Amino acid sequence: MPLRILCILTLIGLSGCHDANSPDKKTALVQVGVVTLKSQPFTYTSDLTGRTTATLTSSVLPQVGGIIQRRLFKEGDEVKAGQPLYQIDPSSFKATYDQAAATLQSAKALVIADCQQARRYSILVKEQGVSQQNADNATATCGEDRASVAEKAAALESAKINLGWTRITAPISGRIGISTVTPGALVTADQTTALTTITALDSMYVDLTRSSVDLLQLRKRALATNSSTLDVTLTLEDGSVYPEKGKLELTEVSVDEATGSVTLRALFPNGQHILLPGMFVHASVDEGVIENAILAPQQAITRDPKGNATAMVVDANNKVVVRNVITSATSGEDYLIVSGLQAGDRVIVEGTTKVSAGEVVKPVETRLSATSSTTQGAA
Repeated sequence: MPLRILCILTLIGLSGCHDANSPDKKTALVQVGVVTLKSQPFTYTSDLTGRTTATLTSSVLPQVGGIIQRRLFKEGDEVKAGQPLYQIDPSSFKATYDQAAATLQSAKALVIADCQQARRYSILVKEQGVSQQNADNATATCGEDRASVAEKAAALESAKINLGWTRITAPISGRIGISTVTPGALVTADQTTALTTITALDSMYVDLTRSSVDLLQLRKRALATNSSTLDVTLTLEDGSVYPEKGKLELTEVSVDEATGSVTLRALFPNGQHILLPGMFVHASVDEGVIENAILAPQQAITRDPKGNATAMVVDANNKVVVRNVITSATSGEDYLIVSGLQAGDRVIVEGTTKVSAGEVVKPVETRLSATSSTTQGAA
């Protein structure tokens, strides 16, 4: 009896060992978190630096020389085109004007006398009351007197202009700066030092620099949007965002040989006069919209030992496939994918360290935080 029991227990043990080592026993699949990629519109932007420049500025210079009698404005005020700014002593110019006016009146009186004589001679010469020579001389004298009147009238107009220039007016509208002269100062018509400067602040240029290589990409994206101008957003020196958006107006026609860069100019409205000439700013240029862009979460992209970007993708058979990818830019928590991934791909974002290529896994869709659809700069 004991021997029979021993045999039965031995058979049971062998059976248990066979079950434990059976290849038909199914092992549990590794669970991974995946995100299914979708195509979506993507606004490509680039960050540039630059400085503000006034759209219109004018130096105020005297047209005639003399002593400054009065300053007719307050420094820092808004002035209108044609508004008086300085008064130069007009005494000598007024005397010159009066003299020219008197000379003109004398010339006009001489015209009346000589031309009346010429008319009388033209009648008398028919009756042989005067010689033809005298009649011709009288006619010539009348013509000379008329020419003299025109000359004196031009001199009077010149004197009038010079007299008007003794009151210096604003050539443009804008904010006027510091005056370099005070009443009593002597100014000359040929001086190069401006009396003051007027700057128009209602709109402002922002000059940006970027490499010529990037400019080629900018133009391609701009053409893709069918837009002649691109939106530009400014960040000021204190970190605040300028409330108005600008437009990219023009591009310099040549490349700086020393730096390989090109200057871009954007125009911004400046009704509140927040922007002043010479400010250093950061600008974000909306270079174009990619209608069917592929964005992949950053945690789905890893680097191989050679530094190449890779992603683990779960195929239709739930098998892990490693793909080489190329990224172009970042957008929030995502990468913009240039190649290697497409819409519908399931990329692994959780559990990448627990699986390897060719392994069958259990994919679970993972919902990540909302991502932005605007790039933050080239990667």
